[in-house]
Amino acid sequence: MATNENKRLYRTPDGIIAGVCGGLAEFFGLDPSLVRIATLLLILFGGLSLWVYILLWIIVPKAPKRINS
Repeated sequence: MATNENKRLYRTPDGIIAGVCGGLAEFFGLDPSLVRIATLLLILFGGLSLWVYILLWIIVPKAPKRINS
């Protein structure tokens, strides 16, 4: 079981646009659809800038590929 100390924020490889919302949802233990809807609403109604999303896209690394043994 992962603790908060072991958690890292990564973009999910199966994301719709850049995997930012999926990565945030995984990090905080939320449903990705809810995070995507909340992000869209915040961008549309001025609570979150599109630049913040783009910055996260650039800064947050992609999740490393897992090797199935």
